[in-house]
Amino acid sequence: MSDAPKIDTDAPPPTVLAQLGGVSGLVFSTLPVLVFVPVNALAGLTAAIWSALGLAVAILLWRLVRRDPVQPAISGFFGVALCAFIAHRTGDAKGYFLFGIYTSLVYGGVFLVSILVRRPLVGIIWGYLNGTAKEWRGHARAVRAYDIATAAWVLVFVARYLVQSQLYDADETGWLAVARIAMGWPLAAVAFGVTFWAVRRADAIVAAADEPDAAASEPAPRASGSRESEAGA
Repeated sequence: MSDAPKIDTDAPPPTVLAQLGGVSGLVFSTLPVLVFVPVNALAGLTAAIWSALGLAVAILLWRLVRRDPVQPAISGFFGVALCAFIAHRTGDAKGYFLFGIYTSLVYGGVFLVSILVRRPLVGIIWGYLNGTAKEWRGHARAVRAYDIATAAWVLVFVARYLVQSQLYDADETGWLAVARIAMGWPLAAVAFGVTFWAVRRADAIVAAADEPDAAASEPAPRASGSRESEAGA
């Protein structure tokens, strides 16, 4: 008899919030920015860079000690390291935000193009995650729902780019930090809400369309009266 541990294949997949490290992961992701700006004002750019990097490392070690998922912390560390490198190369604290500004522009453009070519990225990503692949693409109303969700993300990315690029050009480093946090998870939460609605609506549309097909494929039951007449004959 094998003593190998059983794997629960029926366990639900981790939620988006869980994959991002939970609420603590969202809070930790804002800390390097909150440290970077005031330290830069008080002690200069070099001290600000090392402070942000040191805090990112501390967060990673903290999650390791607590045995929490470390992927969000690892991604966060490399993100902070890249932003800090850009700030160092530009010689200006506002350079710390440059990567995020242009990332928003690129993401907004990609999501917008996906709508124009009738391949909304929210639908593609969800189909990949839940294994439904391209079923939704054969239903116009499902495509329309994913168009709306993808458009919500376009608005988030474009808003981030427009506001933060203006603050960058105006050398408003402090307000850049405020905008980075205020337009981060709060706006993403709204877009996730629209995405949740679109997923449920599209799944319901696909399921409703599959029900008649399943019913048509079932063999019709023989009438009991016909059996009795055959037996009497």
